[in-house]
Amino acid sequence: MSDLRPATDDVSRLADALRRADFTAGAVHALLGTRAHAALGRNETTPAVRATSDGSPLATLVRLFTLQRPVERVAAERALPHLLGPLTAAGLLDADGSDVRAAVDVRPYGDEDHDWWVVCDLTPGLDAGPVVVGPEHVLGISEASSSLARLVARRPVERALDLGTGCGVQALHLAQHARDVVATDVNPRALAMARLTGRLNDVALDVRDGSLYEPVAGERFDLIASNPPFVVSPPDGERLVYRETGFAGDDVVRRLVAGAAEHLADGGLCHLLAAWVHPAEGDWQERLTGWVEPTGLDAWVLEREEVDLETYTEMWLADSGHRGRPGYTAAYDRWLTWFAEQGVAAMGFGWITLSNAGRDVPAVRVEAWDGAVSGPVGPAVERWLAATDVGEDVLSHAWVTAPDLVQHTWGPAGAEDPAVITVRLGEGLRRERRVDTVTAALLSSCDGELPAGRLLEAIASLLDLDPAEVLRDRRAEVAGLAAEGFLLAAPA
Repeated sequence: MSDLRPATDDVSRLADALRRADFTAGAVHALLGTRAHAALGRNETTPAVRATSDGSPLATLVRLFTLQRPVERVAAERALPHLLGPLTAAGLLDADGSDVRAAVDVRPYGDEDHDWWVVCDLTPGLDAGPVVVGPEHVLGISEASSSLARLVARRPVERALDLGTGCGVQALHLAQHARDVVATDVNPRALAMARLTGRLNDVALDVRDGSLYEPVAGERFDLIASNPPFVVSPPDGERLVYRETGFAGDDVVRRLVAGAAEHLADGGLCHLLAAWVHPAEGDWQERLTGWVEPTGLDAWVLEREEVDLETYTEMWLADSGHRGRPGYTAAYDRWLTWFAEQGVAAMGFGWITLSNAGRDVPAVRVEAWDGAVSGPVGPAVERWLAATDVGEDVLSHAWVTAPDLVQHTWGPAGAEDPAVITVRLGEGLRRERRVDTVTAALLSSCDGELPAGRLLEAIASLLDLDPAEVLRDRRAEVAGLAAEGFLLAAPA
């Protein structure tokens, strides 16, 4: 393997060529069209090949990198003028013959405000081909990396850490609101690709080699983001660095949680995309509570999905290319046998957010929620943190309803009162709650002027209820509405 370190001038010329061709996520989608783009998401390239026949630089780049098809040298030279030699020498292209092929993927990526390119390994298994990945394979944009990017709170910070950077996806996002970004990994190929991703996008990254928090010993950060290799699998056999570690079971996640307090600055946040074991004996929520409570940090653990062991095994054996090959059924049986030996009942996937708020009694919330998600989740994290800052005296605080809250009512036609009232959030975690008349009245009255307790007393009087009972019975509900983002803390 070459070092993937083209000269600085060649990196600049490559970025200019990609920019001139409009090689962006939006332009590629527009060129391919919705159906061909959707087929590509299923690893089928034929519709996309049909849509990229005009010979333009954009079409050439899509065929070369995205579709992994050979392109004629003359077309590649038009798309990447004076770069075939340098990029071949650096290991990005294979241009020895009359055709040019991509040796790595340069993938368009972006967010609402930026267009980037990510350097990663080529996607295996296109067009029903065999899935062949080496131990040091570097993933590109995955569902997991996109999920973590949505979770991270995008507050301006001084220092941020992308732990287990891979190709550098999270580092690109962090660099938009952090002055300094450190990116770490144990995979030398990932480190090279993350460095090149940063250079190609003119983003300064401090890329370091090492496991867990070892490369940043003694340092603190305002923000930590990590999508670690969290796959739980039998310890025998070849391990893929991007998904598996040498730690037992889900211990890599436990270690990241345990070490966060030593590396978070005051007020700092740590976001982890992770997986954890559901034990056959005991409760997974109690188990994760046991991980986070000793840290002294506020913690919000949100399980998004519980997966049975058969589905889990099939998914990861397919990911590593075992499906359809000799030994597949033996490997499948080995995984299930090992899970049974380890006392594993199922696997959970989700998010862990830790906050160094410096409380004497940290707030810990561990829950399962598999509802819809829309847009970034970072604002929901910030809402939870703000509600936690209010503490237990929620009735003495003034609140405002979330701007994306919508109320729905159902009932028989002509009825004086609705039979059912629900409230729903439209952004982030699209939570939904069924509420009664008192709570609906409270939500409609919260404008940041009066404390919730005063509003509840007034509502009780209007409904001819005992104010003391209403205050006593509604305290927990107000706290829950705040923790789930239906109510936002008004400025003091």
